[in-house]
Formats: sequence, C-alpha cells, structure tokens
Amino acid sequence: MAFSYTVKYSDRKSIGLSVKDGHLIVRAPRRASRADIEKAIAGHTGWIEKTIAKQAAAKEADEDISKLTERELRALGEQALKVIPARVKHFAPLVGVTYGRITIRNQKTRWGSCSAKGNLNFNCLLLLAPPEVMDSVVVHELCHLKHMDHSPAFYVEVRRVMPDYDKHHAWLKENGHSLLKRMLG
Repeated sequence: MAFSYTVKYSDRKSIGLSVKDGHLIVRAPRRASRADIEKAIAGHTGWIEKTIAKQAAAKEADEDISKLTERELRALGEQALKVIPARVKHFAPLVGVTYGRITIRNQKTRWGSCSAKGNLNFNCLLLLAPPEVMDSVVVHELCHLKHMDHSPAFYVEVRRVMPDYDKHHAWLKENGHSLLKRMLG
C-alpha cells in the first residue's frame, strides 16, 4: 500500500515515523535520501496501517461520546468535592504526607496535579472512572509530595501504597481519553 506522507528534515540521526490524524509523518535526518525514506516506510507498513485504522476507529468512537451538560458537570464537581477529599484523607497517612488545599477542576487533559506547596488538584471526571482508578490518581498525587518527579523511587512509593497501581494506570491510559471527551467544548 502506498501512503501519502510529509517529511520533516532535521539534525536527527535516524528516521522516525508517526501518524497524526490519519496522516503519516516522517522525521528524517537531512542526509536521508528519498530511497532511505521509502525503505523505512516499506519496513513498517503493517504498523502504519494498524495505526491509521486505530486512529480512524478512535475518531469514530469519539463522535459517539455524549458530552456532559453544564448541569451534569456541576453535579459531578459537587460530588467530587465530597468524595475525593475523603479519599485523600484516607490515603495521606498511608503515604505518610500532609497536604494543603484540595481543588476540584473540570480539566480537559489532566487527571491530577500537585504543587510544591502541597496543594492538590483533581479532575471531577475521575468520578466517572472505577473507584480504584480514582484512588490510584489520588495516591499518585500524594506520592508526589514525597517525590516531585517520576523517578524509580516515586513508583516504588506508589506501588507500596497501591500494589495494583499499574493495572489502574493502564485502565486510565486505555479509557481516560473517552472520559475526557465527555467534557464540553
């Protein structure tokens, strides 16, 4: 199968392929010839076809996702103001940290964050995920109060408190996109 593609040349050392919105993008070293690029594409035809099909299916599925109304979002936010702080209060002693203010937001890209001052932010859409997935985000953010990075030590701490963290993180990675798509606008 022949693919239409865009080539972006730079000072990189190897050819890289990516697909965005169903279109193949080739990142290539300045010295790469057209034959080098065609060979790289030919060597990854299966991956390219699979990725284009996966993106098309995801786009189609996104069109079927119903958006939450402002009233539903407000109700979700109010419920999150009760549920999430209780989960933070439950897990903070298990992590061994204290925290500052908890804020619930309607975010389009993030599930949670924490500041150097110990303030925690959470997405109200977490209430649409299974409870253990929401808890995994709470634990993740609380562990950042000990380790403000994603170092191996950080993940050791997360898994100490929540041994099934990887399973819940994988669920969010797989399904979180469709939850975020429920946000208005």
